[in-house]
Amino acid sequence: MATLGLIGSGHIGSTLARIAVANGLDVVLSNSRGPETLADLVAELGPHASAGTPAEAAAAGDWVVVTIPLKAYRQVPVEPLAGKTVVDTNNYYADRDGELPELDGGTTSSELLQAHLTGAHVVKAFNNIYFEHLAVLPRPAGAPDRSALPIAGDDAEGKARAVELLGLLGFDAVDAGPLAEGWRFEPGTEAYGKLYGEDRTANFFERKAAPAQAAEVTATLAAARR
Repeated sequence: MATLGLIGSGHIGSTLARIAVANGLDVVLSNSRGPETLADLVAELGPHASAGTPAEAAAAGDWVVVTIPLKAYRQVPVEPLAGKTVVDTNNYYADRDGELPELDGGTTSSELLQAHLTGAHVVKAFNNIYFEHLAVLPRPAGAPDRSALPIAGDDAEGKARAVELLGLLGFDAVDAGPLAEGWRFEPGTEAYGKLYGEDRTANFFERKAAPAQAAEVTATLAAARR
């Protein structure tokens, strides 16, 4: 059985853990506060879930999701992620993360993580969907209302593995290009959040979830402007 490792177990991390277990994956959860703080979530998820340190989650995962505040990206363990596909859900929020001068020249947040994780295959995904929408939109392959999520990555192997994971979790994928193009579905763009709310408005977090298929996602990414 394949395993999803999670470095970070907040709204997105715990939602992905629930979806993964429901689709037959094992999960190893971690956070910055210690495995014991995840006991209730592990109990809820059942025998296919366990908790560990970030390094243990990294070592255990066939895929590893990094879903932590961007300001903490240097704390992600490097060695156990070498050669692995790392799915990055991070977004840059200056009011939370502080000013990060590395991003001023146009570098994307996922490029920062890739530079830190030498040897890993970083793919940006799951950062542009509200966690409550993420929880209810998975659909079987071929379903007419199956949603697509954008991904970005710098190598074909990593992106292929990320597409495989998205498929297992109930989503199609739209390739937005390399990590440098990840800005197309970051905060402030039309692809951030709005695509999965029922009326595509800025306050998507107050709206019911609605599917967004590949053609709409592709067009929205193409129309993005900085």
